[in-house]
Amino acid sequence: MTLPVLGGALMSEVEGTVQGHRDGHGFVLRDDGQADVYLSPQEMRAVLHRDRVRVRIIRYDRKGRPEGRVLEILERRKAPIIGRLLHEGGVWLVAPEDKRYGQDILIPKNATANATSGQVVALELTETPSMYSQPVGRVTEVLGEIDDPGMEIEIAVRKFEVPHRFSPEALAQAATLPDHIRAADRKHRIDLTDVALVTIDGEDARDFDDAVYAEPAKIGRAKGWRLVVAIADVSHYVKPGEPLDNDAYERATSVYFPRRVIPMLPERLSNGLCSLNPNEERLAMVCDMLVSATGEIHAYQFFPSVICSQARLTYTEVAAILANTRGPEAARRSELVPHLLHLHEVYRALLKERTKRGAVDFETPETQIVCDENGRIEKIVPRIRNDAHKLIEEAMLAANVCSADFIERAKHPALYRVHEGPTPEKRTLLQNYLKALGLGLSITDDPKPSEYQVIAEATKDRVDATQIHTMLLRSMQQAIYTASNSGHFGLAYEAYTHFTSPIRRYPDLLVHRVIKALLIGKRYHLTTGMLSTAPRRLAKTGKPVKAAATPEIEQWEIAGAHCSANERRADEASRDVEAWLKCRYMREHLGEEFGGTVSAVTSFGLFVQLDGLYVEGLVHITELGGEYFRFDEARQELRGERTGIRYTVGSRVRVQVSRVDLDGRKIDFRMVHEGEEERALARARRDKFGERLGKASDELAAVELSDREVKAASRSRARSAGSSREPTAKMTPVASGKASGRPRTRTRR
Repeated sequence: MTLPVLGGALMSEVEGTVQGHRDGHGFVLRDDGQADVYLSPQEMRAVLHRDRVRVRIIRYDRKGRPEGRVLEILERRKAPIIGRLLHEGGVWLVAPEDKRYGQDILIPKNATANATSGQVVALELTETPSMYSQPVGRVTEVLGEIDDPGMEIEIAVRKFEVPHRFSPEALAQAATLPDHIRAADRKHRIDLTDVALVTIDGEDARDFDDAVYAEPAKIGRAKGWRLVVAIADVSHYVKPGEPLDNDAYERATSVYFPRRVIPMLPERLSNGLCSLNPNEERLAMVCDMLVSATGEIHAYQFFPSVICSQARLTYTEVAAILANTRGPEAARRSELVPHLLHLHEVYRALLKERTKRGAVDFETPETQIVCDENGRIEKIVPRIRNDAHKLIEEAMLAANVCSADFIERAKHPALYRVHEGPTPEKRTLLQNYLKALGLGLSITDDPKPSEYQVIAEATKDRVDATQIHTMLLRSMQQAIYTASNSGHFGLAYEAYTHFTSPIRRYPDLLVHRVIKALLIGKRYHLTTGMLSTAPRRLAKTGKPVKAAATPEIEQWEIAGAHCSANERRADEASRDVEAWLKCRYMREHLGEEFGGTVSAVTSFGLFVQLDGLYVEGLVHITELGGEYFRFDEARQELRGERTGIRYTVGSRVRVQVSRVDLDGRKIDFRMVHEGEEERALARARRDKFGERLGKASDELAAVELSDREVKAASRSRARSAGSSREPTAKMTPVASGKASGRPRTRTRR
C-alpha cells in the first residue's frame, strides 16, 4: 500500500548533513529544514557522522517519516576523530569516543604514532568507508591515558571541535597590546574613575566584565535612582578583520568546564587588559540609566569611559552585607555599604516592573561540581541564588534592554537575543498536560509570558511543583541570536539583545561596535567592519530614509546562526564533561541504594535524580516490575495496568546503582520496591487475594452443604434397606448430587 507523501514527493533528492546514532542507523539533517531523512544501518556503512550527502527519498513509514538512500557524498568531515586505540586479534583499531560514528577505524601497524593499547588518540582518515570495507586512518596525536587528570576535557574539545588553541597571529597581536591604558586611549571618553563602581561575581570568577553603581536621583519630583552599568570595552582592542577578531568569531563564546575555561579571547585580554580588576583603570562602555520607583527605565544614555573598580565583591559577601549591615562583612566594606543598599533598592524596583510585565521566573535548582586536585568530583553542591545574584541579573537585563532599544530606534541591523513562544505542538502538549492535572489553569492558543507566570506562582507550593514547572520550561523554545527581532518571550521584552559580556560572547562585541558607530553618527558594516555615514533622518517623522539592504541582513543572519550554533556546541561539550565526571564518580557507588526524585518520564523509562548527589540516571521500563506500563503523554506518567502504580515527574523513589557506562555517559538504576510503591503492591495483592478467598469460602460452604445432604440420603437408604425400594428410587435424583459435582471440580482446579 502506498502511503500519502508528506513533506515532498517520493524519489525526490535532498542534501544535508549526516547525524549518526549509536545504535547503527542515522539521519540526514536537511539543508531546507524539512523532516530529517532516516538512513538504515546498511546505508550508514558507507558514510560517517557529519558527512555532507545527497540522498534520494525512497519510502515513507506509517507516520509519514522519510527514509533515504545515499546517492553522493558531497563532503567528508575533515576534523580529527577521537577514540581509544585497541589491539585485538593482531589488528590495531580505534573505537571512536563519539558513538555516533558507528564503526571502528582500522589503523595500520606503522600508523600508530607509537601509541600503546588503551591510550586516547586523535586520528585522520586515510581511506573512507564503503559498503564492503571499514574506514582506515592514522594516529596524528596521542592525548594520553584515559585516567589522566583533565583527559575528559581534552576529549570533549576535540570531540565537539571546540577551538582550543589560538592562532600564532592572534597570540602575536595580543603580545603587542599594552599592560595599561595609554593617554591616547582616554580621548573622547568620560572619566568615571571617581565613581564607586564595583564588580560582583562568584568566588571562582577570573574575568570581570561588568561593574555597577547606584545612587538616588530625582525624576521630575518623583523618587528614583541613577543606575550605572559599566562593561569592559573589548571593541577598543579587538578590531574587525584582525587576527584576534578572527579567532574570537571562530569561537563565538567561552566554554566553561569544571576547573578549566576555554576563553574566547587570549588571557592577556580576558583576565588582564579587558578585565575590570579592582583599583586598576580600565576602558569601558557605560549604560547610564534613570530608574523610577516603579522600576521603569525613564531615560538612558551610552558613552565610552574610563573607570576604576573600587572592589572585587562576591555574591556571598554582598548577600551577607544586605542581610546584616552591622555584620563583619559590612564592617570590612563600610565605605561601600550605602552604595550597595542603593543597588538593592534599584533591584527591588526593577523586580516590581518584572512582575508587572509578567516575565517568567522559575526557581530551578542549579548545581556546581567541586573537583579535587586530580580533577575528579569531590562533591556536587546546589547553587543558591541570593539577592546579590538577582541584583546583578536585573541590572544586566536593564542594560541589555536599553541597548536593544537604542539600536532598534536607529533602525540599525544587529544581533538580537530572541526567545519565541511555544510551538503549536509544544503548546498543545502543555495544554493537555494542565487539563489532565485538573488545575483549572491553562494557556491560551496565543500564550503570553504572564500566563506562564500565573501558573508558576499558583503551583509553587504544591508537592508536584517541580513537575509542573519542568513542563512549563520544556514547552518553551530555545533562545537564539538573529537579526530579525521578534522579542524575548521568557523575559517579556519586545526587544532584547546581549551587551554585558563582550569578553566571553561575540554577539555582545558586535553590539558594542554598533552602539559605538551610532554614537558618532556612523553605521557599522558587518562584512567589512568599516563605518559609513548614517542615513539622514526626516525632520518630521524621525525615520531613516531607507532600511538596511537585504544582503547586509543576510550577513547578520549568518553571524547569528554561527553564534547560536557555537553556543549550543559549548553547552554540549560542557554537559559531556560533566556527564563523564558523574559517571566516573558513580562507579564508586555501584550497588549502593539512594533515594531520588523522578526528573523525567519517557515511554522507555524514568530518569531519576539522586538526593544529595544531584546525579541523574535511567530506570529502564523493564526494571519497574513484572507488569505492563503504559505511557500517558498528556499526564507525563507511566502507569502500571495491573496495580495502577503511577510514576510522574516529582515522584519519590528508591533506586540501586546497577550499571555505569563511561563511554556512553550513561548511568542505569534498578528500582528498589519499597515505601508507597511497595504498599500499593501489597494492597493490590491483598485485594486480589481477598477476592479469591471470598469466592473459595462460598464454594467450600456449598460443598459442605452438598456433602451433608448426600450423607443424610445415604443414612436414610441404610435404614430402609430390605423394605420397599421405591422411596430410595424417589430420592436418587436429588439436586444436591449435581450441585456437589461442580464445586468439587472447581475446588480441584
